[in-house]
Amino acid sequence: MHINKAKKIVIKLGSSTIVDEKGKFKKKWLLSLISDIKKLKKNKQEVVLVSSGAIALGQSYLKIKNKKVKLEMSQAVASVGQIHLINEFQKLFEKNNIKIGQILITPDDTEKRRRALNARRTFENLFKLGAVPVVNENDTTATSEIKYGDNDRLAARVAQIIGADLLIILSDVDGLYESVSNKKSLIKKVEIINNNIINLVNKKNNTYGSGGMLTKLEAAKICMNAGCNMLIANGSNFNPIKQIIKKNLFTWFVPKISNLDARKKWIISSLSSSAKIYIDQGASKALKSGKSLLPSGITKVLGAFKKGDNILIVDNNNNDVARALSSFTSDEINKIKGLQSDQIENILGYASKSEIVHKDDIVIL
Repeated sequence: MHINKAKKIVIKLGSSTIVDEKGKFKKKWLLSLISDIKKLKKNKQEVVLVSSGAIALGQSYLKIKNKKVKLEMSQAVASVGQIHLINEFQKLFEKNNIKIGQILITPDDTEKRRRALNARRTFENLFKLGAVPVVNENDTTATSEIKYGDNDRLAARVAQIIGADLLIILSDVDGLYESVSNKKSLIKKVEIINNNIINLVNKKNNTYGSGGMLTKLEAAKICMNAGCNMLIANGSNFNPIKQIIKKNLFTWFVPKISNLDARKKWIISSLSSSAKIYIDQGASKALKSGKSLLPSGITKVLGAFKKGDNILIVDNNNNDVARALSSFTSDEINKIKGLQSDQIENILGYASKSEIVHKDDIVIL
């Protein structure tokens, strides 16, 4: 993967890359990254930054030593830290004559189709203005139920929504290793994320980060399905992008060749995975041959969801079959599962669609 060939690049900055162990902002390091970004922009490449660090900076400013604070308190801490974070960004980018625009995102902004399209338009207009979008999760209002909880998956979802060619996740390691204890066993290329890859992950988090390698693999899945390259690389050095190009040291997650349109890429990249519809073997075959999902093939519903929500379709052997947008609520499906389509109106008491999920809203996994 050659970074200089990517037209749109998302760069994700972890807390440890921009905030030191004492909770101080790494100004010199960010200036070196901005120097790299300036060169990318001169090369007519669009750049988006997804930055962590608001809570870490807030804790430092408020002199809170306990690194783990309760959710409601972390929201308040984030609101203080966010001001410091964006002020530092604004001052340092201004030194390099680059304008920035702040975008605070919650999962609703990416998981609801209309809002995702609105977000995409905002990014596109910032590019037209020559500004670099700086993205963060809106920690001040998000609850544990409606949080990403990590900026790795947020960055991947942003990359998918804007149609980026590349996501670079700057970490404190060179990439994914075959052995956590052996730093010479760097995996250079990953073409499929299977159990062998997942089992390599070190699940320990650092001082400030809410992610870890596991969330980076989740981010990689989103990117690979969306046809976007992803690199995990070391962001500890000054001029990190220049160093990545020079040393060629990273783990490259190779995207799948995708013929999916933008809407279906959005469907398959959803973060929502708790709600499931279980189907029989006949329905599984029908879906894979391009048919819609009818109530007769449904055996079970797991979780609560609304019309239009993104759900996972699973066969009775617990294999993931598809991602899809449901045309019915979970309550409605529970009433009509296993029945013929012409029975729906009598059972529900009102006219409705005959398909539980239309074929245009299904992406086979």
